[in-house]
Amino acid sequence: MRKPEGGHVLWAGTDALADRTAHAGRVAYLGHQDALKPGLTLRENLGLPARAAGSNPEQAMKALDLLPLADLPARMLSAGQKRRAALARVMLARAPLWLLDEPSLGLDTRSIGLLEALFHTHREAGGIVIATTHVPLPLPDARTLALPGAATETPVEGDGEAWA
Repeated sequence: MRKPEGGHVLWAGTDALADRTAHAGRVAYLGHQDALKPGLTLRENLGLPARAAGSNPEQAMKALDLLPLADLPARMLSAGQKRRAALARVMLARAPLWLLDEPSLGLDTRSIGLLEALFHTHREAGGIVIATTHVPLPLPDARTLALPGAATETPVEGDGEAWA
């Protein structure tokens, strides 16, 4: 998202930042803010990004169990529901690279299962997930990068979770 301090960012062997617009289309970002307009319904909030990417908002809402909430204003959603809506926006972008900051924030155990299915589908289609987290994520076979000075823990071998 920033210009590298050194080195190069390559995408399929080509300088990814030579055409920033093209590269932006390859990346879907999820930050701490869920980027929902409180006065719009969930369906309305997801409609614009869905049209921009040629995606189906109903499919994304179904994948994240949001269909029963589709006509509620975003301000009425719980923190976990808002997070699932933000994940639906990531899904709608159809970007091969997902950059996710604490994607499980506010999610309950059942929603973590939905997140796992979302990750699995994206990775099976050749997608990449890069996530920052302080808790285990349902990303089997994930590689971990610990930043200098960061406390890390390693999960028990074979438990199906990874620290990223």
